[in-house]
This record gives sequence, C-alpha cells and structure tokens, in this order.
Amino acid sequence: MADPSSFSCHLYLSPPRCLNKHSAPNLVDGWIVSDDDTEEEEMESLKVDGMDNSSSRPGLAQRPVTQRKPSSPMMPAFMTSAPGKVIVYGEHAVVYGKAAMAAAISLRSYLLVTALTKSQRTITLRFPDIGMEHSWKIDHLPWSAFSHPSKKKHYYDLVNTLDPELVEAMQPHLSVVSPKASPADKKIHQNAASAFLYLLLSLGSKSFAGCIYTIRSTIPIGAGLGSSASISVCLSSAILLQLRTLSGPHPDQPPDEAELQIERINRWAFVGEMCIHGNPSGVDNTVATCGKAVVFKRGDYKSAPTVTHVRNFPELPLLLVNTRQSRSTATEVAKVAALRKTHPAIVEPILEAIDKITESAYDRVSSSAFDSKESGSVQMLGDLMKINHGLLAALGVSHPKLERIRELIESLDLGWTKLTGAGGGGCAIALLNSNASPSSLQSLQRQFDNEGFEKYQTTLGGDGVGVLWPAVLHSGSDDEGGDEIDQENFLNAEGIEGVERLVGVGIGASDKREGWKFWSNVGPHINNEGTQEPTSG
Repeated sequence: MADPSSFSCHLYLSPPRCLNKHSAPNLVDGWIVSDDDTEEEEMESLKVDGMDNSSSRPGLAQRPVTQRKPSSPMMPAFMTSAPGKVIVYGEHAVVYGKAAMAAAISLRSYLLVTALTKSQRTITLRFPDIGMEHSWKIDHLPWSAFSHPSKKKHYYDLVNTLDPELVEAMQPHLSVVSPKASPADKKIHQNAASAFLYLLLSLGSKSFAGCIYTIRSTIPIGAGLGSSASISVCLSSAILLQLRTLSGPHPDQPPDEAELQIERINRWAFVGEMCIHGNPSGVDNTVATCGKAVVFKRGDYKSAPTVTHVRNFPELPLLLVNTRQSRSTATEVAKVAALRKTHPAIVEPILEAIDKITESAYDRVSSSAFDSKESGSVQMLGDLMKINHGLLAALGVSHPKLERIRELIESLDLGWTKLTGAGGGGCAIALLNSNASPSSLQSLQRQFDNEGFEKYQTTLGGDGVGVLWPAVLHSGSDDEGGDEIDQENFLNAEGIEGVERLVGVGIGASDKREGWKFWSNVGPHINNEGTQEPTSG
C-alpha cells in the first residue's frame, strides 16, 4: 500500500476566489493562504501606529499611507455530511452474540466549515438545533498536552481508547460550555464539544487557522438513530480534509484508495463517539461513514464487533415514525435478560430465530437475483421485518404506541412495520409497498397528527459520508456558478425542510444534488479493531 502521506487532496475542484487559477496556493498546516494575506503582512510591517514607515527601510521609496485592505479567508467554505441509521433486523439478539443489520437513512447531519482571516485566532462550534454555540481562543487550548511526544497521534494512527490525561487537559475548556443551560442540555452540549476538541487537538496543531464549524441535523436527537455518530463523521472528515490527508472522492479514484479514506474517517469518528458514549460499538459511525448497510456481530465485549459492509444494499422507501414516548435502552435490555434467565428454553430459540432473520435478509440482498424494483424481493424483506417485530414483541420490548403505529400502517396496506432500536417507545420503521398511494399516505399523516406521532418519509440504504467543496450547489444547468452556502443562510434555514432544501444531498441517483460527492468504492469488510495504517509502502 502506498504511503498515506503521499495522497493529495483532489477536492480542489475549482480555484478558490482568492487565487489566480494559474498559480499554486500557499499552504499553512493544510490551509490555503491567499497572496492578499502575504501582501497585508508586508504592508503592516511598513506602518507603525498608522504612519508610513517605508522611509526607514533602505532602498524603499516613500509612499502614501493607504487604508489597510481587509484580509481574505484562508480557504473556501466547504461542507461535509453523513447519514443517520436504523437497526433493520436483530435488536436485542445482538446483545447475546447474534447478528444484526443496520442501514443508513436519508436523514442526515450537515457541517459547514468557514475559515476566518489569519488575525482571527478563534475556533467556534455552532449547533443551533440544540441551542449550543461556543468559541475558544486557539492559542489557549491545551496543544502542549496533545503534542507531547508520548501523546501525539497521527492521522493514520488507530485509537481505541481515550487518553485520560488528555481528557483531563480538556476539562477547563469544556466546563465553560453552556454554563446557563439545564443539566441535561449542558451534558449534551459538553459531550459534543468534547468530541470536537479531542479530534481537533489530536489531529491539528497550534498553527491551525481560525474557523467556524456550524452543524445542522435533520436526524431526531436521542431517538436511537445515530445522530451523534453522524456528527462525529462530519467532524472527522472535515478536520482530515483541512489537513489534506484525504484524497477524493472523484470518479477515477481506485477502490483501495477510497477504502483507505473511508477507514481513516471511520477511525477518527469512532474516537468522537468514545468522547460522547464512553464505550460505543462502532456500528453507528461505520454506517454513517460507509452508508448502505452493515451486518455486525459481537462475540464478547472484550473485543470489537465484526462489521461487514453490505455494499449492494438497495435504496428503499421507508417511513420512520417517532412515538415521542421516552424509553431507556438499559431498562429494555434488562427486561429481556430477566426473561431469558427465567425462561431460557423459550427465549433462546426466539433469539436464534431473530439471528436467522438477519442472516436471511443478508443472503437475500447479497444475491444476484435480488431486484429492489421487483415486488417479490421487497416483500421478502418486509415479511422478515414483520416477523422480527413479532418476536421482539414476544420478548416484551414493544409498546402500545408502537403497536398502534403498526396497526395504522397495516390497516391501509402501506407496508411492513417493526420497532427499531431498544423498543419500549422510541421509533418504528415501515418498509413501504411500491403501490402505496399518495391518498393513503395523506390519510396516515392526518391520523399520526391526531395521535401525536411524528413521521419522516425517508430512504433506507443511502450514501455515507459526503463532501461539498467548495460550499456551492449547482442548479443542474450548464450555467457557471451556483448557490453559495454561507453561515447566514445555513443558520436561517428553517427546520428539516429548510435545511434539506438549502443543502440536502438528494435521494436516489436521479435526484442527487450536483456538487455533493461520496466515497462509494469502499471495501467489503471494515472492523474498528483493525490494524494501523502503514507509514511507508
């Protein structure tokens, strides 16, 4: 394998506005520096207290004092995006070493990265959907702790645990985040800040340029849909791009090179997940990075799970319905454990049956005979979802609201429904019939509104991490230019619909937004335990 440091970033699809397109950019720690900044430094050295100091420099003619020209941002704004996920098959059985399948959904997080001028030495993290915003002075961050030879990590390193001393070094910079928020909100805000700072400090350096990182998400938070993993993937990919340690994505990229980029993003996203969750499985960040679907299985909790990427998982229409019923994963897991202890001869076969469902679904979608446009193929997956739900209900992890959602969808013959995640509330998913009529869907929407359920019409099995460089979306016409995404219009986009309308990646091959690009040629097997990337060929 080639030296990872030899890969160059191919995302400079068009010259940044501050550069002549025929000139090579100046680079400082991976950031583009405009010639305007170089000239500005020279001009500043010629002035003291606003007076022209050129006469004191030998060989320089005196010239009139001119107004200082505003400095330019050090790189163009760009965006990254990653999907949420649902568990399609295998909940609860996976706790006991069985297989489960999770798939990406078209609800996504979006991160806009806007560079500041060289004189603006601050880093800002904005997450308006949860009411969070905080700025740090770059020079005050604990770079010395993270850059110590015994602690320093490189972009190609494998990190499976957080360093307690580095976590401790961040605490003064986390404790000041959202001091007036409620305890619950403060925890969410500081967890997000922890993931961001750990990645930034691990990968970057004190010479990192000032920047604003703004996150918008269309994924419901706290609903078991992988929202934190999606954000971790956005942050990981953005920082790695700023360091020029990623190549692509581009149409001619070799599959092994694309696989390396995906693995790199996934590893650092897993670090972000550790900051938020402590001991994550790695499944959520793998789905958010790779897209499509994964089958995962964990023999014991002393090692990482085996994660197999289902590259040919089809894009299928899906309803996601939030019961708005709070639930506790720990409570539902304990409920199944107690039932298994009391009735092992009955519960073990149920768990085995759920395992067989996951295996059957994987075999089906991996078969060359599978056709997502053929009703029989879709029905087979739907039948497996329906059976899976029945077995989960037998384990006692359903809820009256989940059963009501299933009843409403099936009464209109719209598709096949099951709970997703731990159960006891949370969300349900429904694989839609190809002949689901708009009038029936409208009728279902009215019923959901009346009963307080929240519905999202999404797609199952979509793309993983994506990049929009620069942050300009094209209309699809032959005209040059496009719609530039800036901090103001990104912050002002209203709700899920507003965000999707402004920056959404699109659904399905025919609806993809021009400008967004994805690493599509990933390898068939990704394991967070993995091996360290080589530093030489």
